[in-house]
Amino acid sequence: MKPGVTLHENFERTASRFPESVAVTDGRTQLTYRELDERAERLAGALRAAGAGRDQRVGLCVERGAELVVGLLGILKAGAGYVPVDPAYPAERREFVLGHCDSGLVVAHAATAPLVEGRRVVRVDALPETVTEAPAGHQAADAESLAYVIFTSGSTGEPKGVEIEHRNAVRLFTATAPVFAFDETDVWTNFHSTAFDFSVWEIWGALFFGGRLVIVDRDTARDPQAFLTLLRRERVTVLNQTPSAFRNLINVDEGQPLDLRYVVFGGEKLDYRSLKPWVERHGIETPALVNMYGITETTVHVTWKVIGEADLSGEGDSLIGKPIADLRLAVLDEQGAELPIGTEGGLHVAGAGVARGYLGHPELTAARFVERTLADGTTERWYDSGDRGVQIAPGQFAYAGRADRQVKIRGYRVEPGEIEAVLQQHAAVRDAVVLVADFGSGDPRLVAYPLVEAGTDAEALAAELKEAVAAALPAYMAPSTYLAIDELPVTVNGKLDESVLRKRLEVQLAEAADSAREQSAAGGSVEDALRGIWAEVLGTDAAAIADGDEFFDLGGTSFSLIHMLSVVNDRYRLSLNVGTLAEGANIAALAAAVQNQLALTSR
Repeated sequence: MKPGVTLHENFERTASRFPESVAVTDGRTQLTYRELDERAERLAGALRAAGAGRDQRVGLCVERGAELVVGLLGILKAGAGYVPVDPAYPAERREFVLGHCDSGLVVAHAATAPLVEGRRVVRVDALPETVTEAPAGHQAADAESLAYVIFTSGSTGEPKGVEIEHRNAVRLFTATAPVFAFDETDVWTNFHSTAFDFSVWEIWGALFFGGRLVIVDRDTARDPQAFLTLLRRERVTVLNQTPSAFRNLINVDEGQPLDLRYVVFGGEKLDYRSLKPWVERHGIETPALVNMYGITETTVHVTWKVIGEADLSGEGDSLIGKPIADLRLAVLDEQGAELPIGTEGGLHVAGAGVARGYLGHPELTAARFVERTLADGTTERWYDSGDRGVQIAPGQFAYAGRADRQVKIRGYRVEPGEIEAVLQQHAAVRDAVVLVADFGSGDPRLVAYPLVEAGTDAEALAAELKEAVAAALPAYMAPSTYLAIDELPVTVNGKLDESVLRKRLEVQLAEAADSAREQSAAGGSVEDALRGIWAEVLGTDAAAIADGDEFFDLGGTSFSLIHMLSVVNDRYRLSLNVGTLAEGANIAALAAAVQNQLALTSR
């Protein structure tokens, strides 16, 4: 592997060393390094003939498989940068990515060509038999040329395209080679979508060192048991996982031997305690567990830390270790001043991995990629990650989370991870996620999603978890709702899919609203009418609310209490206030207060 040259030139060097070794397999097709190189050359010729060249952006819309790697490599050999468009994307997202990149040329195959209609398509599954010569004036790529554009979520809702150059990606492997000592005996999985930059590490980690890349199809990636079977069958040695995806793998793993040398974590904050069941079965040394903090804008990974036994009980911030050799990490305050060891602040990154910038967003690029003046008077380009962290010792860092991970509930700052840790102590809970949801009118509440075995008595579990939380945490940290799940949903990138969990809450709230309306329509006692109001405000089943249940024990907040009283006052034309419930916020006490005021107003 040679620094200062392109990704594809480094691949060609590897292909010349291991021409007959298997480079990529997908369960249906396998290609040797020679075959992969030849097919990519033929695709590159067709792309060059279609006008692809240096710093142009060519779409890549191919289902997971060996052809995906041919497409990626062919685009680079043509001199262009690839723009991954996951076929699973909604049409609007596909159009946004390709339109923003001005990608009139797209590599696809028979199954995906209809998804990119209106653009010139070069089919990776219909290649010319020979390599087309480059047209006159064609510009080949060099180390400073564009390699790929990967889009990340934007705070405004519009995705941002991050431009990475060949030099950024190549140095990721030259800088980490002494740490991992990858070689031609390694078998890697490509578990993640090419639209997620973890795939850059997976694909080139195999192809730079002569290893074998196993493409994981979408269905297998979503089925932890099937994926575990693949790991055994293919004798995978290097596994890269987001913590959320690995949690699901842990839950189906029974401790049978694997050939893994490394499990590398990235993409999310790692809770070390979640690894205990894995370590109990497989030990801590083989495979080695490595936590790598990283950002798309700084080329996949920034730091690395080999996890030790003592780390597994670690509470608080997630240890991320030290920066990769050619990067620098600093913890700064809001004014850009470096903070002392032990003080939390914003994580900023400098060095050879820092991206070119955001495509088509010069102002945002200038705001996030900042020239910083150092103590010696020199300036250096740094990236403001938007993450929070702390330097725990010279050169050693911990990740605290996104700047917006910490939330405010009733004026108190709350870290959801602290609540998750309490829930995870319950014997029936394999894992847990706590999110903040707006229950309407700016009423933010905590919602807990305990991961349990299918068939678990959710109502009994919720009662036990409420007791555990009440015993361990202040009242303002108590979740309002508990929704049991039997699997952690993940996105195509392997990250926790919060939208699925939020949809689950929406369904429950809709059911609760129906229950409340039925309760109100049925008429009956004041108690029953109030039960219906509580059910709608709390997002719970009216039938589950007993006369003596306390409003706050059912998940109510001070805000929702006021809202509930407002609904009651409107219904009965009363003027009840919070003081009315000083002796107890339950249906019995509230019904008595309503009846007393009604009696007074009727005189």
